Amino acid sequence: MFTFPKRLNLALTPTPLQYLTRVSAELGVNLWVKRDDLTGSTLSGNKVRKLEFVLAEAIEQGCNSIVTCGGLQSNHCRATALLGAQLGLKVALVLRGEEAGAADGNLLLDHLAGADIQMYPVREYRDSLGQLLNRAADKLKQQGCQPFVIPTGASDGIGIWGYIAAARELEADFSQHRIVPSHIVSATGSGGTQAGLTLGAHLLGWSTKVLGMAVCDDEAYFKAKVRSDMRDWYDRYQHMLSDSVDVEQCRIHVNDHYIGPGYAKAEHDVFETIAWLARTEGLVLDPVYTGKAFHGLVEEIKKGAMAGATDIVFVHTGGIFGVFPQRDQFDF
Repeated sequence: MFTFPKRLNLALTPTPLQYLTRVSAELGVNLWVKRDDLTGSTLSGNKVRKLEFVLAEAIEQGCNSIVTCGGLQSNHCRATALLGAQLGLKVALVLRGEEAGAADGNLLLDHLAGADIQMYPVREYRDSLGQLLNRAADKLKQQGCQPFVIPTGASDGIGIWGYIAAARELEADFSQHRIVPSHIVSATGSGGTQAGLTLGAHLLGWSTKVLGMAVCDDEAYFKAKVRSDMRDWYDRYQHMLSDSVDVEQCRIHVNDHYIGPGYAKAEHDVFETIAWLARTEGLVLDPVYTGKAFHGLVEEIKKGAMAGATDIVFVHTGGIFGVFPQRDQFDF
């Protein structure tokens, strides 16, 4: 039905599909985790899958430098900075927020990777992101570089190939474990992972429901963003499709009940869930993305909102470095 575009071999895939024995017994469902936190070491997480395609496109266009953006503890920016170092590409990061104290977590790794880090107050970043990205790109051009600008989270029509590919990988997992999941659940923060999984499920003819647990914006925002990424994908790659694909037929499911105080801000019960899962299954989540999403999934199961669900797959999109800057939120 489709041919993949050029791709770099950067992620350690396939990642395992792990059954959570004790958590499943406690919750009364069969809960599995797709371990995309194991796509690498410092490069771990979902962003590496997307960047395999995005950076291949950048190199194909003759670019030798990258500009991208995100929060101070952005997993995407950390992965981009480290991959840039690995591939010999200069990387400029436009970050939302201002550093307070010593660099920690993902920001520390950004510095170690040698990225050019530019930090802006939240309001300036929100109101002027396009201008800030252009400014960073112009600075690289003045240095004789050819920059390629990657949007937040590498979430666009190029980046979602990463999770179309992951959907094919999951299909092999399901066959191996002889399961037909009723739900695939992941955190959704920039929309690209959810877009790729939703589109992949549609292309592969699954009945499985792909559910994004919002970590920042509301349901309406993410439904529009995911649809926009799918349309971008179709506009770019329709010539590579052997069959007609109607992206408007893809059903988009978002739960926005567990956002909490806002992006990168979690309530105490999320930290309790992170600690519970770590001591129960040895699995570590983060308070920005996976902790919120997994906590929301657990609460939905407990409330009976997923009654009738059989096997549920949670996609662990990484983010472990986000735990360290918020270490004081844990009770021990």
